[in-house]
Amino acid sequence: MTDDGSPYTAHSAADTASMLDAVGAEREEDLFDIPTDVRFDGTFGIDSRTEQQVRSEVGATLDRNDDLVEFLGRGAYDHYVPSVVDHLADRSEFLTSYTQYQPEIAQGFLQALFEYQSMLVELTGLPVANCSMYDAATALGEAATLAQRVRATSGTRILVPELLHEGRRGVLENYVAGSDLTVESYPMADANADLDGLADRVDEDVVMVYAENPTVRGTIEERLADIGALAEDHDALFVLGSDVLSLALLQEPASVGADVVVGDASALGIGHAYGFGIGLFACRDDYLRQVPGRLVGVSEDATDRRAYTLTLQTREQHIRRERATSNICSNQAWVALRVAMHVAWLGPEGLVDLANDCVRLARETAERLDDIVGVQAPVHDRHHLREFVTHTDQPAAPLVEDLAEEGFAVHAVGEHEIQVCVTETTEPSLDGFVAAFEEVVHR
Repeated sequence: MTDDGSPYTAHSAADTASMLDAVGAEREEDLFDIPTDVRFDGTFGIDSRTEQQVRSEVGATLDRNDDLVEFLGRGAYDHYVPSVVDHLADRSEFLTSYTQYQPEIAQGFLQALFEYQSMLVELTGLPVANCSMYDAATALGEAATLAQRVRATSGTRILVPELLHEGRRGVLENYVAGSDLTVESYPMADANADLDGLADRVDEDVVMVYAENPTVRGTIEERLADIGALAEDHDALFVLGSDVLSLALLQEPASVGADVVVGDASALGIGHAYGFGIGLFACRDDYLRQVPGRLVGVSEDATDRRAYTLTLQTREQHIRRERATSNICSNQAWVALRVAMHVAWLGPEGLVDLANDCVRLARETAERLDDIVGVQAPVHDRHHLREFVTHTDQPAAPLVEDLAEEGFAVHAVGEHEIQVCVTETTEPSLDGFVAAFEEVVHR
């Protein structure tokens, strides 16, 4: 207990006065420059309400939101989450759990996270996976800083697709700001990597080559092994971006030479979360002690029983700062748990079936739109998963607005290009969507 009676303040009134004197301030408030118009004046200005009144007001506010069927994708995907995931994940021992620092009381949760890591290992073919990252963008940023640490020779350039989602590129550039790393683009050909253009840009100064499968436009990258070989020839790290459902169907990243796999696991287990996700991160054994975030390991206790524990924690608050590889601090364990539950519920065959459905739905929807006069779909002569780009003779922006008025949301990705994403959750609305598309095109 301190002199002022507070059990939390780490110094007395005399200590406070001494520190203020040392910095030339009269009051603690002088240390903070808070504009008057946003400074708390002691009242919130919120009238008290009953529970019924609050529910009514919140409901009225939410009712003002647009009620749209979202054929949106580009990294955020809406898949049906089975009710068993909600019911199990909402158990209090999961929902209220913090980071599993005490293995003696968290064996169940730790085992679930170990299973999540094991699922990523099976899907990627790489032997090491961590149990949580913020999202796909930060996972990509962490891969870049890992590449700088592990590359045998000097180098400063990171090569990414010119069609990389602007949000992911922005996070990557923020990650490398302050270092000597620079982010550069390589060209695309029909939405896939232009291998000749990439080869022209790869040299000994490249520390990392990044590719995606599927690409941001939904196309399947067809020459991943060649990209991996280019990176290997120049001693650069080959980082592949994907997602947990796509990995069930597409080429195994380890088989095409991927050193690190990043992406978003929230395609399953979470639903359309409007920006909230969970990043996946898997890599080769060589980088085990460089992996950011947390890893769950398995061993035996004193009675020879299998036991799980957090291990090889490489963030700043756990080890000496100069040895830390990451400042990722958020606990994404509950989200990883939901992903693991959804993957387990689907099983291997269910995962493949759902991924195949995403290929079929994209193909069939593109064919239906292509039958509309003034529309060509898909723009890219490639295989697609979930989403594809459509060309419209009319400008895209007003068509997107007209579709919104009809109750459907899509992306405008060019002056005459609209991107459409279809999953099993939007399949029941396809007939209405195609009819609305034809109507707005012919207005």
